[in-house]
Amino acid sequence: MASVNDPTKNERREIQEQLIQKVGANEVRKVKARREKKYSIWFGLGMIGVIGWTVVIPTLIGVALGIWLDAAWPGPLSWTLTLLLTGLGLGCLNAWRWVAQEQKEIGHRGDRDDNRD
Repeated sequence: MASVNDPTKNERREIQEQLIQKVGANEVRKVKARREKKYSIWFGLGMIGVIGWTVVIPTLIGVALGIWLDAAWPGPLSWTLTLLLTGLGLGCLNAWRWVAQEQKEIGHRGDRDDNRD
């Protein structure tokens, strides 16, 4: 006698097909990762460093320029704070553009690899 919770034959087949698709997708991902060995953990950590410097350098340039302007032309407006925020904004924008470009290139490489298989 079948229980109420027992799946029907069609439901079992559907579950098996979903499992096969998931396993297949994971296998394709693993094969791609093995093929592209240059993307290791060190590569990812290096990218974090590059992105950090992409933000920090314009910020520091803005601070240095702001300190010089405050010393040369003192006034009610803080050039240091203004240029710090401007440098930070430009650095973040630059980092965002760079990451978006890298993601696009990685996606294009993945598409080419998929077409090769």
